[in-house]
Amino acid sequence: MKFQTALHLLYPPRCVGCGEMVDSDFGLCGPCWRDTPFIEGLACNLCGTPLPGTSDQTEICDECRVIARPWSKGRAAFLYHDNGRKLVLALKHGDRHDIVRPAAKWLSRAANPLVDEDTLIAPIPLHWTRLLKRRFNQSALLAKALAKELSLPWCPDLLIRRARTESLDGKTLDQRFATVSQAIVPHPKRRHRIAGRAVLLVDDVMTSGATMAAAAEACLQSGARDVSALALARVAKEG
Repeated sequence: MKFQTALHLLYPPRCVGCGEMVDSDFGLCGPCWRDTPFIEGLACNLCGTPLPGTSDQTEICDECRVIARPWSKGRAAFLYHDNGRKLVLALKHGDRHDIVRPAAKWLSRAANPLVDEDTLIAPIPLHWTRLLKRRFNQSALLAKALAKELSLPWCPDLLIRRARTESLDGKTLDQRFATVSQAIVPHPKRRHRIAGRAVLLVDDVMTSGATMAAAAEACLQSGARDVSALALARVAKEG
């Protein structure tokens, strides 16, 4: 305790958004919390998009009514705009690994309806060439921290990308799904961990859901009992 107090005196906790001093480690200051579009209340049960109104029933957004989702449930911590977008980009391209710890806490809140005591947590994989260039998989960092937060097992290489796919930016919905189809497969030495298990897939951002779908299908084809999807940020259509 004394060591922790001394550490705080030397390195006061700061907001991961703007750098201002805050009361607790790895949090957001009041203004940054206000500007981060956390998803609260009613949300789509498949992708986490916030929905208007309140309901005790399971609700599905319009997009998920027309796009097949191979996973059973999905959630996201916040929307991918304003400070939410800033935090994701800082983690992904700015080497801001200090964001991982608070992000795990935000993800754990969103993950409550998705997990049980035996759920296996796994990240959406990067192709090895992209991993070599970037030096880390941000989804794996999030999955590891979330597993620790929830005291659940995790597997960093449960899935692999057997092909380096083109960027999905600028592609139509059909093109996105076609690009990643069959690109993600179970690691041949980890397949036994999937059979009969509930798997929670973790990614930093969900846009169309094409990549998440490819990963979920790989798990289901290997005998997963159930697959859920969790993203730090959800890209949602305006209006």
